[in-house]
Amino acid sequence: MEITGIFSAIIIGLIIGALGRLIVPGKQHLPIWLTLLLGIVAAFVGGWVAAIFSTAFLWVLLVQVLVAAVIVYLADGMYARNAG
Repeated sequence: MEITGIFSAIIIGLIIGALGRLIVPGKQHLPIWLTLLLGIVAAFVGGWVAAIFSTAFLWVLLVQVLVAAVIVYLADGMYARNAG
């Protein structure tokens, strides 16, 4: 991945984290900074997974958002269990 791709993934990751949080139903117990951090991770992981099949922008974006939703859902379950 080139340096521009890394910066793009970080910026897009912030947006993807917020979108992933919106997709997950119910109240999330995660702080917003953790959601954004998970979005950055999802951007890298989702971009890598999507690139295996296609490099079309909408496809990559869709996979990144879905990966973010799954990561936020799983992290929220662990965070809520440990916090309460």
